[in-house]
Amino acid sequence: MKRIHLFEIEDFSWFPGWLRACLTRLIVIMHRALGTSEALAGLIARALKESNTSNIIDLCSGSGGPMIDVVRILRERPGFEGIQLTLTDLYPSKEAAELINNQEGSNVSYQTTPVDATKIGSEVAGAVGLRSLRTMVSSFHHMRPEDARKILESAQRSRQPICIFEISDNRTPTFLWWLALPINFVMCLLITPMARPMTVRQLVFTYIVPIIPLCFAWDGAVSNARTYTLDDLDELLSGLRSEDYRWEKGVTGGRAKKLYLLGIPMGDAGSGG
Repeated sequence: MKRIHLFEIEDFSWFPGWLRACLTRLIVIMHRALGTSEALAGLIARALKESNTSNIIDLCSGSGGPMIDVVRILRERPGFEGIQLTLTDLYPSKEAAELINNQEGSNVSYQTTPVDATKIGSEVAGAVGLRSLRTMVSSFHHMRPEDARKILESAQRSRQPICIFEISDNRTPTFLWWLALPINFVMCLLITPMARPMTVRQLVFTYIVPIIPLCFAWDGAVSNARTYTLDDLDELLSGLRSEDYRWEKGVTGGRAKKLYLLGIPMGDAGSGG
């Protein structure tokens, strides 16, 4: 595999939740700048239709990510008005959960108990229906190969559709990955004024004590090195391909090339549509 499993600071359990939230706001800005929601909406729509479901379980959601925007886009399309989205995370954002779960009549909920993407229990799937599309947006690269394989195996074994989507890029030569460090640092300084909600901590620890730019620079650069390439995905899928479950991988177009992997159960109508 070309992928290298370096550490990202956000992965550690001791990493402060408020600092993780600050970084997540910046990642949301990056998703919007790269047109993630628009590109992802097409893939999600196809996966939902082919799997005959309107339920989505988003794994590793952080503070929400682009999936909320994706669902908003899809609900404006005929046939997708009834979409239900459940956000989950190993380290749930209490702030995001409170904000999302207090919205009356919303089709989006945030599960406040920790959910390990490698161990999806029936208490999660059962909360939203028998069949649910699992999504992982810019988070699959956090998984070591053995855990990434478990996630794919679990989806296929339980006949649940899955959509993996990455905006990080591992196409450049490995020895050049460190060039992203200074670029990401400067980018953090430039995009911080667009962060919402803006907080005093976001400003202080960006421009006075630059902890956020340092974390953003390191984690962003490491994300590239950790991202599974299309060839890496073939290695993960080795032995998983079968007639009753279809795997599709590729790269989207648009403002930036984005890697995706779709898993679709075949041969039955499913449920929950």
